[in-house]
Parts: sequence; structure tokens; C-alpha cells
Amino acid sequence: MAARVFSELRKALADLSPNQVRAAAERYPTIRIVASREAAFGAIERFLDSGPSSEARRLERSLVLDRNGEGAARADFDLEIYEAGLERPEHAFAFDPEQPDRLVEEVLARRQELGLPLARLFAAFRRRVTAQVITCICKENALIAAVSALPNLALGLHLAPSALTEMASDTTLLTANQIRMLFLLAAASDREIGYRAQRAEIASVIAAAFGWRALARQLAGKIPFGAGLIPKAAIAYAGTWVVGSSAERYYRLGFGYTRQERRELFREAYERGRALARHLAEAIRIGRGRALEGSKP
Repeated sequence: MAARVFSELRKALADLSPNQVRAAAERYPTIRIVASREAAFGAIERFLDSGPSSEARRLERSLVLDRNGEGAARADFDLEIYEAGLERPEHAFAFDPEQPDRLVEEVLARRQELGLPLARLFAAFRRRVTAQVITCICKENALIAAVSALPNLALGLHLAPSALTEMASDTTLLTANQIRMLFLLAAASDREIGYRAQRAEIASVIAAAFGWRALARQLAGKIPFGAGLIPKAAIAYAGTWVVGSSAERYYRLGFGYTRQERRELFREAYERGRALARHLAEAIRIGRGRALEGSKP
């Protein structure tokens, strides 16, 4: 089984290119700042430019920021940020110094495609983008685990990722997805991306994969058919959460969590994963009922 998983994983990683993530992150979004006074300009720029950085990165940030952008067309800018209280077009965003994080929330909600490049350049966006990445991959992996627990049911409900039909091992999919998450987190954290640059983190993910698999099978095997997907999906969610949270902290601070801290992270994430798994199980149950009703003559 281990040889089979490694063989599948090699195939999966051959199609998992960090270059796509790198290209998305290294885009330079142009930002127009509109304000009526110097103090407002300074407040917006300081918020965006918060956090330690190199002189080269500060120069990059200065090149994408444009004060007022007079004479330029709207199409010349990816984002327009206005001082709170100024009249602004519908597509623009307001910066309130009393609630600065609201700008981040609104930008990421409406312009999700800019998340990676904004996080790479501006620390103000980094924590929110990395949190979104981790949460998204955790949910994806919980779904993969749930689908693989009941393949005959789930595939008929169109809940399975397309790759599941091409790879027999859910361990392969979960591991490949976690490695993709490492690429995304490094990109958002303004770290170097790639198999060589992240070899230590990737090796850790691969080494842990069989432990998660064994734990999931052990718990699921004690539960009657159908209910076993709940611990399996919860473990996939929690294991991915530990991987993502540890990587985010390492990229942000230069060191990860202790073994005890990772255990606590897993315990807390397992509870959230179990709640999500219950929703997935209910969706599968309802879908199966509808499928059976539709098949009746």
C-alpha cells in the first residue's frame, strides 16, 4: 500500500506546479489612493505598509501605490481606496482608520483573485489570506475523505473532486492538497515557493500522511457502515489544519509549534471537522434519498 501511495503521489506532484502559484502571487496590483489631506494619505499607506520588510519590498510597494492617480483611467488600477467620508464610485473601497481591518475584509470578499499578490506585498492582508487558504484546504480535504468513505454513494451525487476518479488513494489526494496549501501559504507569506525551497515542510507532510491514514482507518473501522465517514473527514480536516497552521507560523515567525501545541491544535480542529463532517454526511443522506426516489418506476 505504501508503494502504491508513493507511486500515485509522484504522479500527482508531477501535475502540481508551484509555478502557477508563483505567477499568481507575483502579480503587481495597481492601487489608487484618493484622499483630501496628507494625514489621510499617510494613514492608508502606513496601514498597507505595516510589518517588517526589506528595502526592495518597500520599493515594490511604493511602485504599485498611486496617490490620486490624476489623469489616469479607472482601468489603469486594480483597486481604488478612498479616504472615509469622500464620495467614491461603487467599485471603490473606503478606508476607516477606526476600523482598518474592514478594508481587508471587503477587498478580499469582492476581489478574491487579488488575495495572493496583496498578501505578498502588504502585511495587512497576510493573516486574513493565509487563514482563508487554510480553511479552504481543510474543507476540501474533509470532503475528499467523506467522499472516499462512501464512494458508491458520493460519486453518484457529484460530490467527489474529479481527481478522485483517477486516483484510488484518498491519502494521495489529501497529501497533494496539503502540499498545494504549502505553496499558497509561502506565496502569501512572501517566502520562496517550490519543491526545493520547501523540501523540509513537504517531507514532513508526506511523512505524516500515513499516520493520519492509520488513525482515520482505526476510528472509522469501529463505526457501522455510513457513520465512519465522520471521523475520517474530521481527521482529514484536523490534520490539514495542523499542517497549515504550523506552516503559517513558521513562515511568519521562523519557528513552528511544539508537539504539545500541535496536539492541542489537532484536538480543537477535530471538533470543528466533526461538525463539518456531520453536515457532509447529512447532505449525502439526503442526496441518496432523492436519488433513490428518482430511480423508482
